[in-house]
Amino acid sequence: MRIAIVHKDRCHAKKCGTECIIYCPRVRTGDETIIIGEDGKAVISEELCVGCGICIKKCPFDALDIVSLPEELEHPTHRYGKNGFALYGLPIPVSGKVTGILGANGIGKSTAVKILSGQLRPNLGNFDTETAWEEILKRYAGTELFDYLQTVSKKSKKIAVKPQYIDFIPKLYSGTIRDLLKKTDERGRLDELVPALKLDAIIDHEIGTLSGGELQRVAITACLARNADLYFLDEITPFLDIYQRISAAKLIRELATEHPVVIVEHDLAILDMLADTVHIGYGKPAVFGVITRPKGVRVGINQYLEGYLAEENVRFRDTQVVFEKRAHDKGSKREDLVEVPPLTKNYETFKLTISGGTIKAGEVLGVIGANGMGKSTFAKLLAGVEKPDSGTMDTTLKISYKPQYIKAETSDSVEMFLRHCTSKFDSSYYQHEILEPLSLQAILQSPVDSLSGGELQRVAIAACLSRDADLYILDEPSAHLDVEQRVKVTRLIKHHAEGKKVAILVIDHDIYLIDMISERILVFEGEPGVKGTAAGPFAMREGMNRFLKALDVTFRRDQTGRPRINKPESFLDREQKSRGEYYYYAADDE
Repeated sequence: MRIAIVHKDRCHAKKCGTECIIYCPRVRTGDETIIIGEDGKAVISEELCVGCGICIKKCPFDALDIVSLPEELEHPTHRYGKNGFALYGLPIPVSGKVTGILGANGIGKSTAVKILSGQLRPNLGNFDTETAWEEILKRYAGTELFDYLQTVSKKSKKIAVKPQYIDFIPKLYSGTIRDLLKKTDERGRLDELVPALKLDAIIDHEIGTLSGGELQRVAITACLARNADLYFLDEITPFLDIYQRISAAKLIRELATEHPVVIVEHDLAILDMLADTVHIGYGKPAVFGVITRPKGVRVGINQYLEGYLAEENVRFRDTQVVFEKRAHDKGSKREDLVEVPPLTKNYETFKLTISGGTIKAGEVLGVIGANGMGKSTFAKLLAGVEKPDSGTMDTTLKISYKPQYIKAETSDSVEMFLRHCTSKFDSSYYQHEILEPLSLQAILQSPVDSLSGGELQRVAIAACLSRDADLYILDEPSAHLDVEQRVKVTRLIKHHAEGKKVAILVIDHDIYLIDMISERILVFEGEPGVKGTAAGPFAMREGMNRFLKALDVTFRRDQTGRPRINKPESFLDREQKSRGEYYYYAADDE
């Protein structure tokens, strides 16, 4: 079986020489295998296509994909029209449990949720006519999803959804947080939810004035406050610190004892802690996606990292994600590059104190701590965006800065935007070292202000690393990136620091990313929103122990080397706390 995909946003027939038609061997014999449709985009006949792949290679905008699929995937769950994305399989909500979905962006997770929530009727691949519910239920007869889809067909399911991109909330609603949450409080639980997510101090603030982290907590609270038959949360962690992530996870676990919960999450530590089972989503983003049957959370995450699904006998990734077990030992051998002097910055209600220290050439320095401790303010002081009240930064130092919150303020194409950042855009080095790891080739002709959150994040990382600088500062580069993209970004940043002998400072709340990327670590401590101090830089083990002790959370490593959060008060949790080993390394890992 073969499917042909035309990415409409990348197909620019007026800008190319219609190479897909000219070089197609079937067209040259007289068949209309590829034509230009009424909308000016290519249309491919899957029945006539022989899958030679010539059109894919000839298309200058990377707008075509032709994929051969196993015969058992002959019947999709849903397909978005001719030459459109195809989804196979659905996750199964289970009462009393949290069901996780783990997969790359663009693999069909949101489509699956729209089907489960009744927003989208699955067409079983018949996109020309509306598919009757009788036919859909006949397809799922005898499966675990039959009863669930039957209630969806009767429109008797009420679904509460926390969307992925929370920056749209201020555009849809104006007023205070209190007013918004009162409208959603169908369970009468606001008195518990608001203090648990630390919203009581800002409850009367206007929605339009909130930061990304505050908006995220409001969105989670609004979703959990509703009285629904199914709760779906799409990425709860972006812009939340590790404390807030764990608080949100505990609230979701409590809710799951009463109602089924489905969650999409890319922070593996939180997904591991939160979910009972996971469905793996694999395939090719924006081309096709397959949702597997449920797996145990430990087995599912490890199979996803390995890139091989044992039960399905499917390898969906050539390389596996490996977590190094050894201690980070290069930092002591590096030369000092940046001397950070003692700095202070005072606001009306907040004071930041930096004791100073050195950043070394070729190292990646991780920065962690709760929100409201001054991490982003510290980045702005280093970048010269803010001026310190005491202390002076070296003004000869060239700094490139990616802020935490990114705004798409230009309608230029991604290519034009990046050309403004570097003169090396056309070099093979830039293509291989920046564009390929960040998978940007496919969106080079897209306007910046039309990008999704994940695409915009990758473009912002590319722009930051494209500039010539001594010190690069990346504030929360993991937001809206899936697991595979985070791994690629990790490798890119480490390679950039090593290859150019520059220093890179990374502020993030994803413990896995910080663990993989950092050689040393800077820990921010204090009282959120009142005062913050920067302790360190420390060696990784010392710094992580200090941070996790304040969090009262212990980590262990499983057989694969993957860090995992110990269940509170478990045997390992108590044993590690008694030894003061919150960030645990076995003796043979040293």
